Amino acid sequence: MATMVTSTRPPVIKKGSGRGPSLPGPNGNGSKRRGPLPDPDSRANRYRIGMWVGLASIAMMFTSLSSAYIVRYASANDWLPLAIPRAMFASTALILISSVTLELARRKLKRSFQNAYTRYLLLTALLGLAFLSSQLIAWRQLARQGIYLASNPHSSFFYLLTGAHAVHLLGGLLALGFLWVRSRRVLSEPALIARRQATADAVTIYWHFMDGLWIYLFLLLFLWR
Repeated sequence: MATMVTSTRPPVIKKGSGRGPSLPGPNGNGSKRRGPLPDPDSRANRYRIGMWVGLASIAMMFTSLSSAYIVRYASANDWLPLAIPRAMFASTALILISSVTLELARRKLKRSFQNAYTRYLLLTALLGLAFLSSQLIAWRQLARQGIYLASNPHSSFFYLLTGAHAVHLLGGLLALGFLWVRSRRVLSEPALIARRQATADAVTIYWHFMDGLWIYLFLLLFLWR
């Protein structure tokens, strides 16, 4: 009875190719072509998540300062109430309006109204600068009353908390300036358009957070006393 012999040959490697046997590529058919571009929604979600992570650290810092403020208020014999500087009301109105204008800018960008988006961005930046100017006026009003950083614990916390908020708002103004400069570029690629929208969404979240933080500080400084 004849014996059947099965011969297994090694894979043939072409000369000069310098490569091993052909293996399936990322698409499963030997092709190296990448898959489709990332989903714009997933890119936007990454931007939003990254922004919220950054805001969490800011919230923790102001929570710590607020806790120190409350503890110091409860245990201090030299705590003196502050009269609300009139400029503080203007500051509050300005930052509330700026949140509205930035939200309008974000929605205009989403609807591809590029010119309106640029105008609302510029208006928001101007309102932010006006807010910082009104803060300087409020500090000068307190200084004219003889109330300085080291006058009493209440004034110390007032300058510290409002100054920390102003520094973070200045960071938001820099981000708005970046958006405004980039808004003047005409984009046609869907990926770049999606990135612009995601960046605008992240900056809008930051600015709204600064708005809410200011309202919180205003109530803390002048109602908790």
